[in-house]
Amino acid sequence: MLNGEMIMLTLIARFAALCLFTMVALTLCLEQSAAQVARIEYYPVHSVTLTDTEFLQGKTNGIPVTVAGELRIPKPGNDQLPAVVLLHGSGGVLGTGGNNDEWSKELNALGIATFATDSFSGRNIVQTAFDQAQLGRLAMIFDAYRALELLSKHPRIDPTRVALMGFSRGGQAALYASVKRFQKMYGPKDGTDFAAYVAFYPDCSTVYHDDDIVSAKPIVILHGTADDYNPAARCKQIVERVTKAGGNIRQIVYEGAYHVFDAPALKQPIKLAQATTTRRCEIVETDNGRLLDRETQQPFTYSDPCVEKRVTIAYDSAAAAQAKTFLRDFLNSALLLKN
Repeated sequence: MLNGEMIMLTLIARFAALCLFTMVALTLCLEQSAAQVARIEYYPVHSVTLTDTEFLQGKTNGIPVTVAGELRIPKPGNDQLPAVVLLHGSGGVLGTGGNNDEWSKELNALGIATFATDSFSGRNIVQTAFDQAQLGRLAMIFDAYRALELLSKHPRIDPTRVALMGFSRGGQAALYASVKRFQKMYGPKDGTDFAAYVAFYPDCSTVYHDDDIVSAKPIVILHGTADDYNPAARCKQIVERVTKAGGNIRQIVYEGAYHVFDAPALKQPIKLAQATTTRRCEIVETDNGRLLDRETQQPFTYSDPCVEKRVTIAYDSAAAAQAKTFLRDFLNSALLLKN
């Protein structure tokens, strides 16, 4: 009986020790997780909705709209932090495993605050993948500038260390937000500029007036060779033009990666049969902000022959890992991160 009691007490002690170890480990994990996001704040971003022609004409009297912004502050304290404004793609702000969610976690872990804008909900748009005509391709640039103004006044954000990152439609906005012509028309009145521009798989099918005269801040485009939504080759042209004009821009292309290669939620390739793409279009800005289809020599519309359907989106773990490694170094330099 005594031996049995001793064995039982020993087992209980071991179980208690195991429970204590598990609780400590769980507590540490929760503390580490919580340390990545110390606080979440939500803000209205006052913007306007402009057509592409109105935007290119420099008009500001578009339809007033309030878009939402979610600010994630990675750590407590009073020190000013670097930040990244995130612009979503045609699917809107995706949930767990989407690119916004994935990069918020990655950036917060680096001590970088994130400000994710929702440019659709306030405009009564769910997604534009099947109907891109719902919103001008340049409208999100205006939203990005307003987000920069808002963050520049936040006590926890260093206004000189705010970068812009966008995905697909948002990547196009992030890329062209660097154009000095657009900054002069719509950027913050005090001349505040983003510290860097990061464009994931943007649409580069349009040539705008003076789009090669850009910010002196670094610009990077990340693409996959298998992207049949927004082909990487189209962006090579703007990289060449900007580089020739003296801009600090580069393009990184990952072999075999599809569109949205950085979203773990898309572990299996998805064929979007009804998604529209301008991959075959050549669009140019002409007089008075009009966009011309070079093939038809008529104003561009999404009914033009060059507009096609059926695209593939898929996660690529290797490309995503390489992109994270690259951007850690890129943002460490651009945002002067404290290691």
